[in-house]
Amino acid sequence: MSASIDTILTAETPEGIAIVIRPAGFAVRCTAFLIDVFIRFFALSSLLTGLSVGGHFAKGAMFIILFVINWLYPVIFELTPLAATPGKYMLGLQVMMANGLPLTPAGCLTRNLMRAVDMLPLMYAFAIVTMLLRRDARRLGDLAGDTVVVYRHEAVAAGAFGRGDPIPPPVVLSPRQQAAIAAFAWRVDRLTEERAEEIAALAGSAAPLRSSNSSMTARLVGIARWLHGQRRRTVAE
Repeated sequence: MSASIDTILTAETPEGIAIVIRPAGFAVRCTAFLIDVFIRFFALSSLLTGLSVGGHFAKGAMFIILFVINWLYPVIFELTPLAATPGKYMLGLQVMMANGLPLTPAGCLTRNLMRAVDMLPLMYAFAIVTMLLRRDARRLGDLAGDTVVVYRHEAVAAGAFGRGDPIPPPVVLSPRQQAAIAAFAWRVDRLTEERAEEIAALAGSAAPLRSSNSSMTARLVGIARWLHGQRRRTVAE
């Protein structure tokens, strides 16, 4: 019975890493949506007021601005490192891939273009019904883009990462590299320090050290924490 009502999900990455995520439900997502609607309405009203006296050119600019604010607003914000619109960020939410990996541009574009379907037949009826019927509260756009909206501080690898402060990756990492680093950080406490450092050295190209005195193990753990939502910056070693 508890399994049927529990909203905690475990996603498995292509590398077999278990990621525990807590999807955001209808109520909190609806609140975030309303906050974003207010922000867009305020921005649009301010811009249109300034263009209302500009003649034909202003009318053309108004249509462009209307399109950008209505359709590109979520795309632009969700493609930032926060992976969230202002409304989602205020409520502690973020968008990620359903397999627990960071949101991809393709997933972001797909989920937002599908809003044209989600809003049918009226007032996002399809989206509301789909979210209420699913345990993971995913709307049609999420299903098409293979994405999920989660509480950003509760999306972590099953188990515990090793000790270390979050560090942003120095280079762009592929999904495979991200999964490998997360798998290492999850298992590092089971290894001796020497063995952990030996394995970590294999990731030299993905996470080059900035100092010869630095620990590659701590660096990989820090990158894993960063990739899984712990975005507090630290002083470079």
